[in-house]
Amino acid sequence: MGADDYLTKPFSVRELVARVAVVLRRPRTTLGHPEAVRSFGDLLVDLAAHEVRVGGRPVGLTRTEFDLLAVLSTRPGEALSRRALIDLVWDPAWVGDERIVDVHLGNMRRKLGADPNRYVETVRGVGYRMVHR
Repeated sequence: MGADDYLTKPFSVRELVARVAVVLRRPRTTLGHPEAVRSFGDLLVDLAAHEVRVGGRPVGLTRTEFDLLAVLSTRPGEALSRRALIDLVWDPAWVGDERIVDVHLGNMRRKLGADPNRYVETVRGVGYRMVHR
């Protein structure tokens, strides 16, 4: 599930701080990664710069909208359910109405351009997928 370490109770604060320091000292391998910039027609998603451009023009997305677009762009053509998107963007333990994904994707689509299915398609009965044309 992505955990690097764990502590059992009871634990000392000193040990917790030491383990956090070790994790923070690790090099970040995602910076400068060749796949950090993804292109879908005139849509450019730059993960390292946390920037989105359509036709060369910057698009101001919220953090959640950007995170949704980043997750979808890592798996172009793959249909992801609302629950899968919540697990990947929010948290697997998140509880609430899964339609929150629809709201954020609707806002993101509006900001990206006129055609709502140009970059992110709705897959009826399943969820959403990134269009890779």
